[in-house]
Amino acid sequence: MSPETLRIMCPNLVCRKILAVPKTARGKTVRCRSCGTSIRIPNPQASAGSAEDAGAAGSKSKTKKRSA
Repeated sequence: MSPETLRIMCPNLVCRKILAVPKTARGKTVRCRSCGTSIRIPNPQASAGSAEDAGAAGSKSKTKKRSA
């Protein structure tokens, strides 16, 4: 496998094939050749940002629970 490709697993529970997609596909939607499921390839910044947002959301909900 070349360094310009990403390996992802098809989210279809029946299929679960490993797909090799180019890194240029980040942020785009690709289709599994085996089952036809559309798969959104995440951006590397989006996954890091969403983790930070989830942590911030978790701390806010904890604050609300204490004050309630």
